[in-house]
Order: sequence, then structure tokens, then C-alpha cells
Amino acid sequence: MLGENTEVLQQLFTPSVQHTLELVGIFVFAISGALLAVRKNFDVFGIAVLAEVTALGGGLFRDLLIGAVPPAAFTDLGYFLTPLLATVLVFFLHPEVERIQLGVNVFDAAGLGLFCVSGTTKAYEYGLGLTASATLGLATAVGGGVLRDVLANEVPSLLRWDRDLYAVPAIVGATMVVLCIRYDVLTPVTSALAVVTAFVLRLLAMRYHWRAPRAWNRRSTAVEVQE
Repeated sequence: MLGENTEVLQQLFTPSVQHTLELVGIFVFAISGALLAVRKNFDVFGIAVLAEVTALGGGLFRDLLIGAVPPAAFTDLGYFLTPLLATVLVFFLHPEVERIQLGVNVFDAAGLGLFCVSGTTKAYEYGLGLTASATLGLATAVGGGVLRDVLANEVPSLLRWDRDLYAVPAIVGATMVVLCIRYDVLTPVTSALAVVTAFVLRLLAMRYHWRAPRAWNRRSTAVEVQE
């Protein structure tokens, strides 16, 4: 079963297509990091750092945790250079990039779906249990964004009640993968279904502003700062 699951993503996409999709996801994640750096008035080095961290942080954390060393971020030059390309784009054209934020968010949602599935599958390939694999799938998808916000001195977006659901779609996608593994039905089709499900849930959350509930019968007087 493990050997069959190891090749699922390779069956779903050819290596070149899979690599291209990963680079697109990395590029869009990097843009979100670079844009936050511009809003924070960082210099060009700070923009590049935030772009790299946002794009590669989740996968780097996963690879180090499962022992996939050296991490993919350091063995594929494209992974490292793509965020720098996003840095250059945002550095010179950030007003234009801000204006197409909706399109960026759509690609970001696609990257979220792809990375939560690929992260879960890779963690399982390296011998982790189902729960741990799903957790690392989530970390792959959202870890870079958390590191980005921490470095920018922001409360991480996925912890804020006033942000549309982000982690939940990734959790759903990762959970679908481990359930498919558990019942021996992980195939290219079910993997694609998990990617699409996470993607669509994220789009719906952005469209209808779905948010996670806060504590039941909450009486806190704390006021959330709106940006």
C-alpha cells in the first residue's frame, strides 16, 4: 500500500507538470509575502526575505521534520529563485499587483489545495502515521504564511477571527487524503478531488466571508483592530 501511495502524485501529474504547479504555488505565496513587506515599508532585502519565507517555509518545515534532507527548497534552484522573481515584480509593480489581488487570491487558493495534499502524501511516504501526515499537510500549506506574519510582527492570519477561513480548507483536503489512505482508495482521482475540495472551500470562504466561530457565550470586551 505504501509503495502504491508513493506514486500517486506522479500518476496524477507528470513530473514536469507537477513541478510547474508547485512553482506557480510558490510564486503566488511569495507575492503575498512581498506585498505584506511593502505594506510594512520593508526595504528590498526585507521584501525578499518575506517572499522566500512565505513561499518555502511550510515545505521546509515539513522536510526537516520528516528527515527529507537536504530539503527540496535547497536542491531545486527554481524553488529558491521563484520567490526572488516575485520580489522583483512586487518591488517595481506593487500598485498594479495590488489591483489584481483577487486573481492572486484565486491562485493562492489553488496552491493551498495542492500543497495540503502533496504535503500529506509526502509525510506518509516517509513513514508518519495518518494523523501526523495530515498535520504536516496542513503545515505545508499554511506554515509559510504563519512565518510571514510572525516576521512582520502580525498576529498570524489563520489565528484571527476576522479573516476568511484559510486553515480549515487545508485541514479538509489533508483529512480527505489520509481517509483515502486508510481505506486504500488513494488514487489520482481521489487526490485531485482533495485538491479541488480544498480549493473550492477556500474560494467559497473568500466569496461569502466564512469564518470560524469564536468561544461560545463569549463575554470578552477585547476589540479586534481592523486594518
